Amino acid sequence: MRSIQQPGAPVTQRIQWAEARGRAFSFTLQAGVPLLEAARRGFAAEGFAGGTLNIRGGALGPFAYVMPALSKTGENAAFYSDTFRPAGVTRLEMGAMTLGSRDGAPFFHCHALWVEADGRAGGGHILPEETMVAEPFEVEAFGIDGALFTAEPDTETNFKLFGPVPSSATGAETKSRAFALRLRPNQDFAGALEAFCRERGITQAKLHGGVGSTIGARFTGGGIVEPFATELMIRSGIIAAGAGGALEAELDIALVDYTGGLAEGRLIRGDNPVLMTMELVIEVLDGS
Repeated sequence: MRSIQQPGAPVTQRIQWAEARGRAFSFTLQAGVPLLEAARRGFAAEGFAGGTLNIRGGALGPFAYVMPALSKTGENAAFYSDTFRPAGVTRLEMGAMTLGSRDGAPFFHCHALWVEADGRAGGGHILPEETMVAEPFEVEAFGIDGALFTAEPDTETNFKLFGPVPSSATGAETKSRAFALRLRPNQDFAGALEAFCRERGITQAKLHGGVGSTIGARFTGGGIVEPFATELMIRSGIIAAGAGGALEAELDIALVDYTGGLAEGRLIRGDNPVLMTMELVIEVLDGS
C-alpha cells in the first residue's frame, strides 16, 4: 500500500476516538453571517457544541480558501497553497464540515467543491475567518453529545489537527450511539473503519461528515488520482455486511488534488491510505 513519510514518529494509537450519543437534524445557515457563526448557531439551537455537516449546495461570499500544496520547507509531508479570495458569490456543489473547538473557541474544518462567479470549478479547504454565507441554504447535521472535536498539536504530521476527545454531556436530545473518529496517516481508509467496527461488534453504521486527505485515490470504476496530496470530503458512507458476510465500507467521496484536479467516486477498499488525517462520526444503526 502507498505511504508517505511524515516528519514525526507514528503515534501508537492509529485511530483516535471517543464514544458519544448523537442525532441527525437539518437547519438553515442564515445569510450575512460568517459561516462559522452560522454553523455554531445551528448546532447550539439543538443543544450541541459540535458535530458534522454535509452540504449539498449553497452560496458563499466573501469567500476564502486554500488548496493542498507541496511543502516548501520540508517541515510537513504536504502543506497548503496561498489563500484564494474569488470575487462575487461562489456556489457550493457539495462539502463536509467538522465543527469543534480550537484554542477554546468554536472552529471548523471544511472541504468542499464549488463553482466560482466566473464559472471556474474548484475545491479545497474553506477558511472560517474570512467566509460569509451569501444566501440562506439548508445543511444536514449530526450533533454529538459526550465528545468534541478539538484542535491539538500532532507530533506525527507537525500540524494542529482536529481529534475527538471526551466531553461533558450537555443533555441534548440524542437518538443513536455514535463514535467520533480521527484516522491517522498511512492506513487504508475503508480497512481502518471496518476493523474499528468489527472490534466493537458493530454490524451496521452510517458515516456523517468526513473531512481529511488520502494519498491520491483509487476508485472502483477504474479512476486514479496520482497526485499524492488531496483535500477530501465524504459525500456518503455506510459500513455493513457485504456479499460474503464480512463488513465492508462503501465510501463515496469527492476531492481536489494539489494540481487543482477534481475527482469523485467510490473508493476501492484496501488501496486508499490516509495522508494526514480523516475525521468523521460513525452512527451505529444495529442497536449494539
